[in-house]
Amino acid sequence: MTPTIGVLALQGGFAAHARVLRELGAEVREVRTPGDLLGLDGLVLPGGESTTMTLGIEREGLAGPLGDLVRAGTPVLGTCAGLIMLDRAHLGLMDITARRNAFGRQLHSFEADLRFPDLEEPVRAVFIRAPWIEEAGEDVEVLAEVDGHPVAARQRNMVVIAFHPELGEDTRLHAQFVERVREHAASRAG
Repeated sequence: MTPTIGVLALQGGFAAHARVLRELGAEVREVRTPGDLLGLDGLVLPGGESTTMTLGIEREGLAGPLGDLVRAGTPVLGTCAGLIMLDRAHLGLMDITARRNAFGRQLHSFEADLRFPDLEEPVRAVFIRAPWIEEAGEDVEVLAEVDGHPVAARQRNMVVIAFHPELGEDTRLHAQFVERVREHAASRAG
């Protein structure tokens, strides 16, 4: 089964996510309007500039339809600004509070090897003006940290990461996401 995965394409690094998802066998749809969400099996909220993304979501009337999609159980991956967009202060879909640019400005970008509970080898993570999770609700599972600050978490059908997996060679996090999307689509079809 070929899943259809949307990538929010209002601003930011959507093209790199789309490339990786296509390489992993997904059909990709750029999401700019509520109609683009129809029939999606999964959704990626990419990195970018969260204020600009917020304005684009408001301008296009996407907040309500995005919320409906998430509440319906559609798997969602939020990276960097996507993590911020899902938090309590923005779309309010994940029980987290993000701290924007937590590691500093562009000048303070860095890479780190992170251990994830369901991956044998560490993931090389590229952090660019990255957030961290300042506060998380009880049902949020922290998946990875940098210096004691959560930078990856899971809650229900949402996974958020503070870095840019689309910029490296390691596609395991995208592959896990595509597999969750396939499983969800199969369970809906069955």
